Amino acid sequence: QVQLVESGGGLVQPGGSLRLSCVASGFTFSNYHMNWYRQAPGEERELVASITSTAGITTYADSVKGRFTTSRDNAKNTLYLQMNGLKPEDTAVYSCNAMRLRNNYWGQGTQVTVSS
Repeated sequence: QVQLVESGGGLVQPGGSLRLSCVASGFTFSNYHMNWYRQAPGEERELVASITSTAGITTYADSVKGRFTTSRDNAKNTLYLQMNGLKPEDTAVYSCNAMRLRNNYWGQGTQVTVSS
C-alpha cells in the first residue's frame, strides 16, 4: 500500500521556521521525483519545491527561493522541507507528491499557519 505521510506543520510567527517531513512507504522512494505543493483557501495549488530522484537536483518557486530548502534521505524514505523566514502568505496546506512515469502519489497534507 502506497503511503505518503506529512508531519511538522503548525502555527508559527512571521519570521519563524518549520521543518516538514514526508515519510514514504509502499514504493521505491529513491526512484521517484519528489515535490512539495501548497494550497491556500480559495487559491490554486502551487508547486513550491522539487527534488530529483538520484542526483537530488532541487528547484524552487520564486516565492520561496532563498527561504525554503528541500532535501531527501533515500535511506530513510523521507522528504524534507526546511522553511525559514516564514511569511503570512506562506499559510497553506503543504502536501508531498511522488512522481515516476505514470505513477503519481499524494500525501494528505499538513497545515502551516503563519500568524502573529
